[in-house]
Amino acid sequence: IQSNLRRSSVFDFETQLQDIMRQKSGFLFVLVLVIVGLGALEEVERKVKQPNIVLMVADDLGWADMPWHDSLAIAPTLTGLADSGIILERHYVQPICSPTRSALMTGKYPSRLGLNHMTINAGEPYGLGVDEKTIANHLKDLGYATHLSGKWHLGYCSWGLTPTQRGFDTSFGYYNGHETYFSKIT
Repeated sequence: IQSNLRRSSVFDFETQLQDIMRQKSGFLFVLVLVIVGLGALEEVERKVKQPNIVLMVADDLGWADMPWHDSLAIAPTLTGLADSGIILERHYVQPICSPTRSALMTGKYPSRLGLNHMTINAGEPYGLGVDEKTIANHLKDLGYATHLSGKWHLGYCSWGLTPTQRGFDTSFGYYNGHETYFSKIT
């Protein structure tokens, strides 16, 4: 009788062990599926298209010069862009170009950047500090392609101060103020 009990106990133990292994391997299989599923989900999230960002800065444009503030102003393309996007109206500008652009590019007050008193004129040996991270740098960190079209006006006495060295992939325009696209005269 004892030998039958031992066999029975050993048999039950082996059976129970096999059942536990089956359950654990089922658990492991589910765990592997969950991990693989999360990896696939992360891959799908990476492939989701990021929204396009178009940031326009217009010098010498008054608050009431836009159709969403004054019905007498007519700008159908800008109105269409504004209707399908976001209008930023809480960025207070300076009375001149370089301080406004430096604040917009860095998110810092121009006085903290040493650019609050004047514009950066042609040939001046300074600009927006190279240690300052621009909005273009931040967008590149998020996987965006960045392009500048228009006036830079944040310094160009060395390549390190130019837009393509400050986070922009390309730059089409001019480095200084008071220049026109047609005559290229500053």
